[in-house]
Amino acid sequence: MKKQKTGILKVGVTGGIGSGKSTVCKAFETLGVPVLYADEIAKRISNTDPGVKAAIVRLLGDSAYDRDGTLNREHVASRIFSQKQLQRKLNAIVHPEVERELDQRISELQAVGEKMVIVEAALIYEAVLDKKLEAIVVVDAEENLRINRLRSRDGTTEAAVRQRMKAQWNPAIKLKKADYIIHNNSTTEELQKKVVFLHALFQSL
Repeated sequence: MKKQKTGILKVGVTGGIGSGKSTVCKAFETLGVPVLYADEIAKRISNTDPGVKAAIVRLLGDSAYDRDGTLNREHVASRIFSQKQLQRKLNAIVHPEVERELDQRISELQAVGEKMVIVEAALIYEAVLDKKLEAIVVVDAEENLRINRLRSRDGTTEAAVRQRMKAQWNPAIKLKKADYIIHNNSTTEELQKKVVFLHALFQSL
């Protein structure tokens, strides 16, 4: 864990799809900790920021957006899935804008006296967001559990889930980089107990 540089402790939460990182963040919220969801910010910016939208169209073509002006996520995902260079170019368009908003909102939270903030992002390490955070919590779960959770949630096939998992970093890489690890292989109640423990630990720092 890095030394806290400001009056607000910035904690990142990440993990592979189906690991339960969003559930962990919701548990932090019930304890009164503000959570900033970087992936939601990225979606909103991609749909509303004129400069970002124009840059995405230049990169991926008009079909990147539906007629109502919203990002065609399935089409974009199919384009960038096997083209890492294209994926990096897309991230270079969106990530700087996400970082700017995160910085602004963290400053606002600090100004009103908040002592801690959670930043949830699937790509914390990939986007080098970890450099701006004092601690990173990686949420992990057994592969079969992750697959079953996603199949139940999205109504998709095992093959489709495995394809999405393959596009992400190997969980072992994130686990090696983590400051704290939450293993989410049991019940929601057990997961909440782990969050309560971490929350108390962070408050003591």
